[in-house]
Amino acid sequence: MKEKKEQIDTFWRQADFGYIVDRKQELKTFCHPQSEKDSSLECVRYFRFCRAKNLYMDFKGANFADHQDRYREDMFPNPGQVGGHCKLDKAAITLEGEHKSPLQSWFAELERYSSLDFYPSDDENCDIVLNKPTFLIKLDAGVNLYHHFCDFINLYVSQHMNNSFSTDVYIVMWDTSSMHYGDLFEVTWKAFSDYPVIYLKDYDNKRVCFKDAVFSFLARMRYGMYYNMPLIPGCHSSSLFKAFSRHMLHRLQVFQDGPLKDKIRITLLSRGTMYRNILNEAELVEAMKAIPDFEVRLVKYSFREMSFIEQLKITQNSDIFIGMHGAGLTHLLFQPDWGVVMELYNCEDSGCYSDLARLRGIHYMTWEKSDKVYPEDEGHHPTLGAHAKFTNYSFDVKEFMRLIQKAANYVKTNGDFRSKRKAKYANKASGKEEL
Repeated sequence: MKEKKEQIDTFWRQADFGYIVDRKQELKTFCHPQSEKDSSLECVRYFRFCRAKNLYMDFKGANFADHQDRYREDMFPNPGQVGGHCKLDKAAITLEGEHKSPLQSWFAELERYSSLDFYPSDDENCDIVLNKPTFLIKLDAGVNLYHHFCDFINLYVSQHMNNSFSTDVYIVMWDTSSMHYGDLFEVTWKAFSDYPVIYLKDYDNKRVCFKDAVFSFLARMRYGMYYNMPLIPGCHSSSLFKAFSRHMLHRLQVFQDGPLKDKIRITLLSRGTMYRNILNEAELVEAMKAIPDFEVRLVKYSFREMSFIEQLKITQNSDIFIGMHGAGLTHLLFQPDWGVVMELYNCEDSGCYSDLARLRGIHYMTWEKSDKVYPEDEGHHPTLGAHAKFTNYSFDVKEFMRLIQKAANYVKTNGDFRSKRKAKYANKASGKEEL
């Protein structure tokens, strides 16, 4: 019993709101204000998250147009380029550099934080003044759903750290290059801010003052949130990940229409890429559609054909979501609480989406019988040779349908599904509107 309690506590601290509790206990002030006009700087260990008041940044000489490196670590090479008017503990800052790295900490940006002899709160010292609270963020990958939502959930965690959820804030993308940053999921920013994302290059050769700045948690922190997260075996259902899912869906106005009275809603995600396609996809869809209890949808989440909001609406209304190993399975974050995600074949990468499903608290399944899945060939990685992720697959239809029936039975007997369906149709029978 003691061991189980310790496991639950570890999971809560690694993957739930306990992570935020622990980070708040780490907060330490490195530059102390001495008056109301003064600045301040406080950070957690290794500068993985920081907050600053009346922050001054001098981007003169940044010359973004001349650079292709997104995460230059020499943005402020000289004393006085970044700092505030406050009592600085410089020695304490120098001890926090162990995690210095572009997507692991903000140490490179703040290690030369200086105590200034002027007040950044006086606007005459600034070319640009941001009076609204501002979140600074470095992005992992805007074109990959799995990696980009690592950015978004760490921004959500940062909101909890800052105890602020208003969308009347600015978001500054810390990209030290002149390149355009592709972002297939940019509509998601509307869940965090009412304003377009600001690019750092907009501040080239300017002195910028932030009244209230938050340096967000980052995507690839050691033992961080979502990516590189140590996840204790056996535990599941992080209330933090569930809250994130509901928060995003609410802010983006995506609603649940189910459960249906007499149907299980199944969505099969079709890839349409070079590798990991389902070669007998039509046959699998036909087999599912032959079952009267199933409402089956075959989808391609292509941005040329369907917006991300439309994708989320389908996912949120999928009792069973099926797909090959790939970033599209990150949609499981937005399935209903009773949902099943079936990673049809994990291509020998067994932990990625099973762990994400555990965090979200939905049921995970994958292919069970290796003799009933048929790769097109051995797979051809550009440099590593034979590789399971670099080929296409066919699946035994009978075995596929056995797994689908297993998933459907899970949904039908799930307590959340049963109670939601009962309440929904009781309300309809009485003429009440469903909440």
